[in-house]
Amino acid sequence: MHIKIPADRIGALVGPSGSVKSMLEEKTSATLDIESESGAVEIAAGEDPIMAMRLADVVRAIGRGFSPERAYPLLEDEMLMLDVIDLSRVFNTKSDMARIKGRIIGKDGRTREITEKLTGVFISVYGKTVAIIGSPEQIRIARAAIEMLIDGAPHGAVYGYLEKKNQELVSSGIGEL
Repeated sequence: MHIKIPADRIGALVGPSGSVKSMLEEKTSATLDIESESGAVEIAAGEDPIMAMRLADVVRAIGRGFSPERAYPLLEDEMLMLDVIDLSRVFNTKSDMARIKGRIIGKDGRTREITEKLTGVFISVYGKTVAIIGSPEQIRIARAAIEMLIDGAPHGAVYGYLEKKNQELVSSGIGEL
């Protein structure tokens, strides 16, 4: 498998003295070949091809701005997925992109934090994308909230939607997020 990640994220994937790369290879029995100049990453599957596919999601997540610690659960929990929203499909000017990213993050990161808390996901706003790690149901709710923000909904309305969805999940027995 070949994956391309931004060159400035290679350091996060490799880790101090190669610690992240080594740990990922050890846990998955796959091999990572990282071309630091271009950001090209080749994954050679080991004994378990499914772990190599999960490793690909971890590499993509780190490439989309997640810390290795936030990306690791993709290896351990088969219910977790990575979803990426490409903002460049909707916005083509830098000012529009910056404004929308600011709405998604919120003042001092508050909106992103509230969305993560009420849905149980991890969110990374990086480059021209918003990436989400969570279960399919959690991602569906977080993605809807982010799309509401992109469409210009007031933050209060988005928070209300998230609180309502959180209560539905709690009452349905899925548990508090």
